[in-house]
Amino acid sequence: MADVFEARIDLDAERSKLWALIEATPWLDWLLLTKRPENVVPMVPWLEPWPRNVWIGTTVENDEWADERLPHLARIPAARRFLSCEPLLGPLDLRRWLLPGDPARYPIDWVIVGGESGGKSRPMLPSWAEDLRDACVTARVPFFFKQWGCWTPAVGPPMQIDESLVDAATMRAFDMRRVSKIAGGRLLDGRTWDEVPDSVAVGAPVFSVC
Repeated sequence: MADVFEARIDLDAERSKLWALIEATPWLDWLLLTKRPENVVPMVPWLEPWPRNVWIGTTVENDEWADERLPHLARIPAARRFLSCEPLLGPLDLRRWLLPGDPARYPIDWVIVGGESGGKSRPMLPSWAEDLRDACVTARVPFFFKQWGCWTPAVGPPMQIDESLVDAATMRAFDMRRVSKIAGGRLLDGRTWDEVPDSVAVGAPVFSVC
């Protein structure tokens, strides 16, 4: 619905209403997704411990944005920290963020991956999604593959190829076809990936603000 952590003082009153609602609904997990994780700690009213029903996520489209945003996310003492790698626009190496490391850094608890949709969408190479999936499996971090978007691998019977692309890191070549968002589907290596972290709130329902 909105980026709750946009740096606008005219939103402070609405944010205050949200904090009160979150505290009044401990049975709901609130997923707050932002492109501005550096603003989270200064804006929320909580010191440690935070309410257990707050999950904080940030968008990371490629390695450049991971380097920019993840140091901020990893310092936030929320019950869960998650990544929305959507739209995934380039290779993204999360291994140093998923595996145990700096004890002063909080772990990443969930990774969501998806391709871009819309008239000007850009392809997501299968290897980018596969590498993230493999890193999550190795680190035992829940992985959720949301969608291919408007580009999908041209596999199976001979079909239209709209663009042939090469992963510069591995030199793997991929034939891609442009489709509707619905036709693109959400199968990765022939299956769906719907992993989600366990709730730590009083109840299971989830409400997202992103």
